[in-house]
Amino acid sequence: MWNKCLLTVLSILTCALLCAQSARLRISGSVTDSLGQQLPAVTALLLKASDSSTVKLTSTDNTGQFAFEDMLPGQYLLSFSATGFVQRWVLLPALTASHTTAPIQLTRSATLLSGVTVVARKPLIELRPDKTVVNVDAAVTNVGATALEVLEKSPGVTVDRNGTISLKGKANVLILMDGKQTFLPAADLASYLNGLSASQLEQIEIMTNPSAKYDAAGSTGIINIKTKKNKVKGFNGTLNLAYGQGTYYKSNNSLLLNFRDGNFNLYLNYSTNINKSFTDIYAYRWYYKADNSTVTNRFEQPTSIVSPVVAQNFKTGIDYYLGKKTTLGASVAGLGSRRKTFGNSYGEWINNNDHADSLIVTASDNKSNWNNLGLNFNARHTFSAGKELSADFDYLAYDIENYQFYQNTLTGNNNYVDGLRGDLPSTLHIYSGKADYAQSIGKHAKVETGWKSSYVKTDNLARYETFNNNTWKPDYDKTNHFLYAETIHALYGNSQFETGKWSLQGGLRFEHTAYDADQLGNPTRKDSSFSRQYSSLFPTGFASYQADSSHSFSLSAGRRIDRPAFQKLNPFVFVINKYTYQTGNPYFRPQFTWNFEFSHMYKQQLMTTLSYSVTKDYFSQIFYSDSNNLIIYTEGNLGRMVNIGLSVSSQLSPASWWSVTMQANLNHKKIEGVVVNPIRSSITQLYFNVNNQFKFIKGWSAELSGYYITKAQNDLQEVLDPAGQLAAGISKQLFKNKATVKLSVRDIFYTQIMAGWTDFQQSREYFKLTRDSRVATVAFTWRFGKPLKSNGRKAGSASDEIKERVGQN
Repeated sequence: MWNKCLLTVLSILTCALLCAQSARLRISGSVTDSLGQQLPAVTALLLKASDSSTVKLTSTDNTGQFAFEDMLPGQYLLSFSATGFVQRWVLLPALTASHTTAPIQLTRSATLLSGVTVVARKPLIELRPDKTVVNVDAAVTNVGATALEVLEKSPGVTVDRNGTISLKGKANVLILMDGKQTFLPAADLASYLNGLSASQLEQIEIMTNPSAKYDAAGSTGIINIKTKKNKVKGFNGTLNLAYGQGTYYKSNNSLLLNFRDGNFNLYLNYSTNINKSFTDIYAYRWYYKADNSTVTNRFEQPTSIVSPVVAQNFKTGIDYYLGKKTTLGASVAGLGSRRKTFGNSYGEWINNNDHADSLIVTASDNKSNWNNLGLNFNARHTFSAGKELSADFDYLAYDIENYQFYQNTLTGNNNYVDGLRGDLPSTLHIYSGKADYAQSIGKHAKVETGWKSSYVKTDNLARYETFNNNTWKPDYDKTNHFLYAETIHALYGNSQFETGKWSLQGGLRFEHTAYDADQLGNPTRKDSSFSRQYSSLFPTGFASYQADSSHSFSLSAGRRIDRPAFQKLNPFVFVINKYTYQTGNPYFRPQFTWNFEFSHMYKQQLMTTLSYSVTKDYFSQIFYSDSNNLIIYTEGNLGRMVNIGLSVSSQLSPASWWSVTMQANLNHKKIEGVVVNPIRSSITQLYFNVNNQFKFIKGWSAELSGYYITKAQNDLQEVLDPAGQLAAGISKQLFKNKATVKLSVRDIFYTQIMAGWTDFQQSREYFKLTRDSRVATVAFTWRFGKPLKSNGRKAGSASDEIKERVGQN
């Protein structure tokens, strides 16, 4: 199987190289104001000189630079526009090779009031044919937030009560940090993002049908979270201070430093997250006889949890230019998080006569310590125009400590006090390496090929003790030691071709997965082990047609995979409370999904997408109950899920000072599988997100945003009630635009509540989860430092072109 698949991949790569023809060109330059200051976030539009039809759209970066890659030879027209500046047009000569324009200078609008400076800003949402981009700093209400909270309000993204992130109503989305996998399961990833300040984020890229260049994991698509990295020459920095108050305090602060000169670029990002929050959970269960219609008893359990957390995050690195064509880079990143969780739960058993039989009070005291270290080494070499080779090598290490303590006090017919404590240390080591080669060949084609390998090794220990008769004794039924090692090798080939109004792209990715797992025994359980290996091909295709300057159409298709998180393969027992346990599943198999999308875009203002996906061996949470009224939930494969979706995204400007971004996703799901008995379910759900940005005179701006989700379903046995939130904020530029003060309030009407119903075997539960989500935040941002003066080097020199690639990992 391995040899056949490898031959298939190599054959496709060979064909792509043979079919591709000569190189394309690059159009680049810089934009400044009349004083020579670099202008970021200027909209740059590239049009055909012959008919003024739109070819590509981009914006200048933090240094005022812009670039259009992989363009066909010909004559083009450039348009530059920004708020507060007069639009400028530049006609380029007929091009046969890459071209760098002379610096483009924009003149401030004569209608500006005296003493008022208008600063160009990136739009909050950028709609592109292949992805949606969220510029985090453009939203006032993102101040003082965590990375997870920013994700929750991004278009099409939802986060459930277990920390699982969904995209357009579908779970199993792959989350990348700066283009790299975290290899963390949903709950741990949520903890990681909760410890990361939004002030460290630059952009969030949302891709529903990525090319073969990306990992095949993530049946719903990929969300790439990009952290900030300053590229301005000289010494520069940004200080962010934020304090928020909900029921408890929230404080997110960060410092970003950067020095760039000559052949070096040095940077340091550091942030702290110090906060306290609460989670209230209400659960009411009905237990039935075997006929599932006669109630035997009921159980009501309100739980209150308070969690203080202190987290620190840093990233530092260096980029070095080794000659004119080679760039080397290295970085170190780390996260340290300390969280305590104190809980009180009151469980009351109620008989059929509506009388309380007994009351059980559970007190919990849990601690979680996180330590994460990441190392990256990267290199990039340009052989010639259109030919580039890049390589990345990464090492990630997680050291996680979890301590659990529960004391149960029962009052009623049979009074007793018992307890449970657990020590659950976990270590995770990840090694990965990849290399990518890209070549533009001829006037119409570009090919990419690459390799990636990763090795994951984890050691998870769970030591439990129970307290009975005033004595602590080992609980070997729950104690577990799980060892796991996984290797994934991948090869891919991708080719692009443009002719006239058509743009075509096709690729194929091959991935081979192998893992070995060992569950070590104890005095009551023997050792056990299991292993598996499998190989798969993942084709992708994309076609777009530019009908005219206003209308474009695209069609994409791809096959993707979701592998179960290795912790979920561990047949462990994790205690949630006395009557709720979580277990792993060693028989958990990967799921495979085919995705199809058809989109129409109108003037970069309105995008409509029709999607269809079908998933085999669909992942779902699975809930059981036993004869002792214990609820057990795990995850596993069910039969099949079909999702039909309609998505509409819009960017409007009702007035010069008002911009609106809206997105609506309508999904119809059909899920079927077997949990004791065959189950089928279907639901139609709607997600709506709107963001209003207001820009006023004298540096004032404001935001009003919110989202709403109708009745929804992600798992076969669980249905969620409608939910949503509204947020507002206002900001003011100070000190000649070097500082900003912002005030925001999230979840104004306290409606971001998770509630719903779960059906078990012979039982049913209503749950409601309320968090400390209504928070008012005041923040201060100060941008300091001074860019280096230009050395007079002519724009477009080879060294300048190489330096512009700093930090593009």
